[in-house]
Amino acid sequence: MSEAPPLGVYVHWPYCARICPYCDFNVFRDRGRRDEQAALKAAILDDLRAQRALTGERNLVSVFLGGGTPSLMDPDWAGEIIALARTLWTPTADLEVSLEANPTDAEASRYAGFAAAGVNRLSLGLQALDDPTLKLLGRDHGADEARRAARLAAGVFPRLSIDLIYARPGQTPWAWAAELAEAVDLGAEHISPYQLTIEAGTAFDRAVRRGTLVPPGEDLAAVLFETTQAVLEAAGFDAYEVSNHARGEAARSRHNLVYWQGLDYVGAGPGAHGRLTRGGVRHATHAAARPADYVARVAQTGRGFATSEALSELEAAEERLLAGLRIDDGVAYAQLEALGLTPDHPEVAALTRQGLVAEDGLRLRATRAGRLVLDALTMRLALAEQG
Repeated sequence: MSEAPPLGVYVHWPYCARICPYCDFNVFRDRGRRDEQAALKAAILDDLRAQRALTGERNLVSVFLGGGTPSLMDPDWAGEIIALARTLWTPTADLEVSLEANPTDAEASRYAGFAAAGVNRLSLGLQALDDPTLKLLGRDHGADEARRAARLAAGVFPRLSIDLIYARPGQTPWAWAAELAEAVDLGAEHISPYQLTIEAGTAFDRAVRRGTLVPPGEDLAAVLFETTQAVLEAAGFDAYEVSNHARGEAARSRHNLVYWQGLDYVGAGPGAHGRLTRGGVRHATHAAARPADYVARVAQTGRGFATSEALSELEAAEERLLAGLRIDDGVAYAQLEALGLTPDHPEVAALTRQGLVAEDGLRLRATRAGRLVLDALTMRLALAEQG
């Protein structure tokens, strides 16, 4: 195998059967778009071919089919995308190929087809395990469907990850602990509990402003966070990232680590972001958001991204800070030189004394207490250079 740098590939499939009220992703209703979807699949393939010319030879460590709901895609189309990525770049022996899926019975019936297409890790969006909450969250599946899908997926795919949402209106720490324990029993090697965030412009945002939806306050949200850590730690899961827990290092998401470790990744599909290093400079790419615009962009230029911005050393260092502090390994001080951050920096020293940053001469790492206030911690460090 060559010594080429590692690379991840992210493919965005933007179609959903229903738009969830908390979602602010780049998504579109699925129904009646078969011709558009076929054109989009072809454009994604062309985009990947064109971006191979930009990346050069690379070792492919991950392919992630995200969305949207890529489990609504024809499994054969997924197979074409995966096969092409494996041809364009050199797949590592432990190449991770992930697919995001919802646990409806209809989608679960296609799991075997996706496994045959080359998917070896399913990221299953259960979100909750009780029917009233699933209805509140606008999900298409019920709790029993979720359980059936998880058990089926655990038998079909070598690796299974489960997504859950907490800090929901009316949620108690005791109920959340029981829900987590049940999720553990479903057989996943990876669990991603995400705190409900009210994103601007979503249906939940409008409901909060009307007063018809009241999420938990900061104190209760903190208790729910600590409950998450305690239950999953007791079950043998490592909190290797703020919202991601794995049963051992081999179960960690290799694709997400591409982001958090600052590696390069190709972004293809409507609205997809990418990060590519060319000539020693890191570039941020962003694809056209609407499927029709993306398809037209590929037809006109060969590539789907509408913009490619060269990041300054300061901007690149800020990205490394924001992403690197999310994982337990942190980020090397050598990658933060543009921010002027060192173990002896006054702000780093102050945060270390407060127990929010670990005492480490080589890497900047948030402690467990620091993760609880990570946004504020990151802001203090990002602004330290300006002070």
